[in-house]
Amino acid sequence: MKGIMEQTLISVTQLQALLDGPHPPLLLDLSSDLADTEAGERSYAANHLPGAHYLHLDRDLSGSKTAADGSFRGRHPLPEREALAARLANLGLSPDRQVVCYDAQGGMYAARAWWLLRWLGHGAVAVLDGGLQAWQAQGGALERGQPAPAPAAPFQPRDSLAPSVDAQALQDGLGCLRLIDARAPERFRGEIEPLDRQAGHIPGASNRLFKLNLQEDGRFKPADQLRQEFQALLAPYEPHEVVHQCGSGVTACHNLLAMEHAGLSGSRLYPGSWSEWSADPRRPVAKA
Repeated sequence: MKGIMEQTLISVTQLQALLDGPHPPLLLDLSSDLADTEAGERSYAANHLPGAHYLHLDRDLSGSKTAADGSFRGRHPLPEREALAARLANLGLSPDRQVVCYDAQGGMYAARAWWLLRWLGHGAVAVLDGGLQAWQAQGGALERGQPAPAPAAPFQPRDSLAPSVDAQALQDGLGCLRLIDARAPERFRGEIEPLDRQAGHIPGASNRLFKLNLQEDGRFKPADQLRQEFQALLAPYEPHEVVHQCGSGVTACHNLLAMEHAGLSGSRLYPGSWSEWSADPRRPVAKA
């Protein structure tokens, strides 16, 4: 890796310096909307950071919802590693190139891409702190249209830097893990469920809405503050005993990013999350 490798968050000032330097990063726009799956692409077409490429939550960052045995894998299951690696290589990703992810939704989709790149074994990936809004607030230029095609790079998946657990492993570990649910409190309590088959949460889970990681201006809280907040939630568990989930494995990555930025490394993702868990009536469900 040439220069300093950014692995969690990057500021607008740092990004501008990289873009002006000899080795500009691969810039990815992940803007999206769960209620309107094409909204992010429309937003990208209207305005995006110079040189940014767009990745779609469903088409690029998710795989088939149905497993080989016919079971439901969740609303946003993990993509095929080779397919995602090939997509990124076609955008110009090489093993030593910095990647910067951003969105206009507080990092909730950018964090998913950050986790997936780490899952591919690529450590040089960071989320733009404050996203599109922070870029504009500091006078950053925007452009329209597609960037010039980049020559395909020799990128192949490597050993994962982002551990995960499947539904069976999680069920076997209930009571021995700290499970953190990133959904809104009313969904966690089972009072409403707008997206999935059942309301409620996985037994033993604790609730931390991913938006609690942010300040009023949309940037992440300082690392020390995040560390104190998560340590209070985790005690007496260690980071490697923590599993993150949400509705479909997207906003859970925001809590993973926050913990990593706070120096609490080693927690895992349950990619299927509540959408997969609640689809199987044999699995336990809790409310309130």
